[in-house]
Amino acid sequence: MDQSPEVLCAGIIVADHVCTPITHLPAAGELVMADGMLLTIGGCAANAAVDLAKMGVRASVVGRVGKDIFGRVVSDLLRETGVDTTFVHTSPTADTSQTLIVNVAGQDRRFIHTFGANAEFSAADIVVGTLPRVLYLGGYLVMPNLKQEELAPLFADARAKGVKTVLDVVVPRPGEYVGQLDKLLPHVDVFLPNNHEGELITGKSSPLEQAEFFRRLGAGTVVITMGGEGALLVQDGLRLKAGVFAVPYVDGSGGGDAFDAGFIYGLLQGKGPEDCLRLASALGASCVRAVGTTPGVFTKAECEEFLARNDLFLERV
Repeated sequence: MDQSPEVLCAGIIVADHVCTPITHLPAAGELVMADGMLLTIGGCAANAAVDLAKMGVRASVVGRVGKDIFGRVVSDLLRETGVDTTFVHTSPTADTSQTLIVNVAGQDRRFIHTFGANAEFSAADIVVGTLPRVLYLGGYLVMPNLKQEELAPLFADARAKGVKTVLDVVVPRPGEYVGQLDKLLPHVDVFLPNNHEGELITGKSSPLEQAEFFRRLGAGTVVITMGGEGALLVQDGLRLKAGVFAVPYVDGSGGGDAFDAGFIYGLLQGKGPEDCLRLASALGASCVRAVGTTPGVFTKAECEEFLARNDLFLERV
């Protein structure tokens, strides 16, 4: 790229194999036909970078792939969308991370995953010397070599240089996660877990209680996404509940990453929390209209046209 990235998207990179919705899961030995199957980009860092590029933002992705065919495909697809891959490192020993996503009509997605090169990703891979305007880390808590003791000074230094820090997580199962967040969240400007992740971390079922918990740990703004129930934003002196935009639902893969990208776009534009939620909700909604994590996501022109024609329910709580 000719210019420094506006957003550095660090974290998980995945090759996704995803099918169009099928009628039912096959029984042993049964063949079920899908209308189509897609090999495409996946993973928080890659998805967010592609979505931001579609919104006209200079984005760079930081992560790891293998030297296999899937690593080459993912890297090529990222470059084709305009994403800078300078900081995508190739592992000499591990294969590219892959996810098989099975869509069954009327049901939530099913995932089969191999972790691959993402297991080697560490804070040392994140180079902030180019001084982006936003540092985004997606997939924290699921990457075993990513430690908050190394991330906290990295985030603190970025903020000291005027970089906004944005954090999202992937929480695979119940466990003790507060001890992996308490030193990091005080250096996070925006924290974006979903309500299921929030419950696994905090033990609290209420999204508002989850948000207040993360605020007490030090996060500046907390946004709890709640799927079809919308999102809840909590920051100093403000609690906002957002609804959702009604769109045809095809595949939920990547919806949360698109929401993150929309929120980051709002930050780059100097928008307030209401408009950041509108942009985030619009990109998140656009994502679920198509199979795969990024094909359905709005371009900047499409997003602006959509928001001009559609209102998002917002209320203070």
